[in-house]
Amino acid sequence: MSQVLALSEHQSPLTSDFGETHLAWLCQQIISNRFLPVPPEEDVFVGDGDYRVIGAEFLDHFVRMGGLETTDDVLDIGCGIGRIAVPLTQFLNPEKAIYRGLDPVRNGIEWCKRAITPAYPNFRFECADIRNALYNPEGEISGRGIRLPFQDGTFDFTAMISVATHLPPDEIEAYCFEVFRVLRPGGRLFLTAFVMCADDDPSHPDRDARLKAFEKADGQPCWHLRGENPMAAVGFDDAFLDDALTTAGFDIHTKSFGAWRGKAAAHYQDFLIARKPRRNA
Repeated sequence: MSQVLALSEHQSPLTSDFGETHLAWLCQQIISNRFLPVPPEEDVFVGDGDYRVIGAEFLDHFVRMGGLETTDDVLDIGCGIGRIAVPLTQFLNPEKAIYRGLDPVRNGIEWCKRAITPAYPNFRFECADIRNALYNPEGEISGRGIRLPFQDGTFDFTAMISVATHLPPDEIEAYCFEVFRVLRPGGRLFLTAFVMCADDDPSHPDRDARLKAFEKADGQPCWHLRGENPMAAVGFDDAFLDDALTTAGFDIHTKSFGAWRGKAAAHYQDFLIARKPRRNA
């Protein structure tokens, strides 16, 4: 089982009222439904694994761990080529919920606009020309000064899946403040990352072999892969992400460590789930 830390015993679980049996059935239907859009395999740039299976897996995590509801308005930062969006089309209520996806890779956004939005008009996608050394090195917008194109308090749930794993520390901090701004009180951020813990064993035989070459950046709370583009995979000191989230105003609800480091877990990357506090009565 994954190591899950509830960071305050006074916080209630972020569980959805969507039934476990129904959720399992829905995820299986998403995996097997050949009518749902799937991009050509050569165009998928969002990571390893089966496109439908990984998407359904994250829907399950969002509902069970993040408390996602069918009526939640969702922001998907780093939506890529729709791997998270496609399963959400089968979950979110089309009359009561909206989905907005942002990504710097134009080809992925254009595919989503062609393949998803015509059938699901509450799902919209926008290319954000944010500079990133790996995905968009010529981008015009600095991630340090990111301003999300949404009004305050627009969303109930924000996903940042495999986004922090490709960003420097100062951009992580900027995103935390912006996500906090666009979430409603009680809204949640579901963030995946590589969290570098003091007791991690880089030589663990079950550790992802690609991530055994993490090296600490001088004077920074981040780690990069030796010999690779610095943004190819970024890890962060254990306390850094906690501090970035709490400084932005979030309460951290859950930190769940993943299987990438070689320990048994129900998911690959590390998960952090944070909530924007509700206003005082």
